[in-house]
Amino acid sequence: MRPGDVDDEGAAARAGGRLPGDPVPDPGLGDEEPPAGAPPRRRTAYGRAFVHALPVLLIVVAILYDILTPRYFTAGPLYTAAPLIAAPLYSRRGTALTGVAVVVSVIGLQLGKGVIHYVDSLTELITIATVAVLAVLVNGMVRRSSERLVSVREIAEAAQRAVLPQPADRIAGFEIAVCYEAAQADAFIGGDLYAVQDSARGVRLIVGDVRGKGMGAVAAVAVVIGAFREAAEQEATLEAVAQRLERALAREGTRRDGLDAFEGFTTAVLVELPHGAGTVRIVNRGHPPPLLLYADGTLGALPARESALPLGMGELGVWPDRAEEVAFPGGATLLLYTDGLTEARDAGGEFYDPQTRLAGRVFRHPATLLDTLAEDVRRHSGGGMADDMALLAVRRPGHDDHDHCHEP
Repeated sequence: MRPGDVDDEGAAARAGGRLPGDPVPDPGLGDEEPPAGAPPRRRTAYGRAFVHALPVLLIVVAILYDILTPRYFTAGPLYTAAPLIAAPLYSRRGTALTGVAVVVSVIGLQLGKGVIHYVDSLTELITIATVAVLAVLVNGMVRRSSERLVSVREIAEAAQRAVLPQPADRIAGFEIAVCYEAAQADAFIGGDLYAVQDSARGVRLIVGDVRGKGMGAVAAVAVVIGAFREAAEQEATLEAVAQRLERALAREGTRRDGLDAFEGFTTAVLVELPHGAGTVRIVNRGHPPPLLLYADGTLGALPARESALPLGMGELGVWPDRAEEVAFPGGATLLLYTDGLTEARDAGGEFYDPQTRLAGRVFRHPATLLDTLAEDVRRHSGGGMADDMALLAVRRPGHDDHDHCHEP
């Protein structure tokens, strides 16, 4: 057995997978399972609909309160709140109409009660009208801020395409899919990274996680991706690629000031898929182990036999990189991921376990695998993830689907 093979019975059992030779599952096992209870997205939609209708509800409640109570009771606070709530939710016209509806309602009710000529009633009316005008001004500020946010999103999306470009669906005969889920709302790029590079020695891939957040992490991602693409083309071995990345991060560290110059590091797993060989070579630098999903639903992890420090920590010790070779038969899919996947928690604090979730399931395309996995993680965490998540899946087509594969 070659290093890293996953035909150990105990390991497969612990991983929740089936063993080769067990009954082949129905291909439909790759479909998504129905969620228990109301999906988080549906609950969120209900909440948004309620908030959007809140100004109208406040006006209705205020009118009923004024009608059903004595003349000197007033629902002024409810009238005042309605246009203020409408300001960030509605368009300028909608906000103005809400203010007009409030003012007209107050005038009509005061006339009906015969109290409009009192000083308190006039003061209340002027206050509500002033708030309605201010709500329109606030709406204009919110709309301008929203337009700037859209511009920032477009810039961030363009930066993501530049730093983490989408690889082709098919490279050198391998089917490839990627997925990036940012934990921070409206963020497109974080510290997670992936890249795919074809070379004379095979298709080379990397999935990694840079320590830290913010623009410093983004800069480190750009350094790692750039160094990887150059090294993947030029270096003869996967071990040499890892050493090239180590030197690149060391140079980057000397340019940084303060604590990051000494504590910056990147966990990464590097993969090489040799042309024409049914094997995969892996160098793991402190990263979560890849998962190998076979065509019959068997699943196993590929942990490193020897521990290694993350990239960028070479000054703490020297361990020679050793690529481990594993059989990669036709129809199998290799899944690389960052710790955002395994650190996603449910309401009870239980971590997401991809081995348990994927055991016995069959996926005919890597994109289907990633779509199902991302949706399952969102469902598990209730839509709120603690860390960014990068996923990369590569599948070697089997003999029975060659006729259905086409170059892009």
